[in-house]
Amino acid sequence: MLPDFLVKRSRTKSGKVVSHLRWWVSLILSMTLAIGTWNPTGYDFVHYLTHGNPLEGFKPFYILMMLALWLLALKAIYQSLKWYGALVTAAIIVAFVYGLAQYNLVDLSDWSSLGWIATLGMGLIIWVGLNASILWKSATGVYTTDATDED
Repeated sequence: MLPDFLVKRSRTKSGKVVSHLRWWVSLILSMTLAIGTWNPTGYDFVHYLTHGNPLEGFKPFYILMMLALWLLALKAIYQSLKWYGALVTAAIIVAFVYGLAQYNLVDLSDWSSLGWIATLGMGLIIWVGLNASILWKSATGVYTTDATDED
């Protein structure tokens, strides 16, 4: 039903079978969080919150859900990348966008384009933050290290 590249499976050194679908699912969730928080169309959390009474209907539920999702995302980013890793990731995205602008593939004078670039860039930072520890483990064989009192 799904294309092969979405459901491809690999075997780890320990013999565990992992699916590559998790990369795509985490990308979709990261982009959904970023686009759902703010985007240039006006159909997002910030516009929804700022128009009308924030305490009517399901708005308090929506506010708490978005807050919880952002707390989870920020914790994942900080835990796997730290703040300097997030800044390096952002710098890489900015350099890529700069390259696109140099070839006239992106118009940086258009505020709508800049809004979408910022929104999608934030989604990519969230995605890298969610998956950085997995990438680190693949590259080094070390999943995580904890700081001790001696450090």
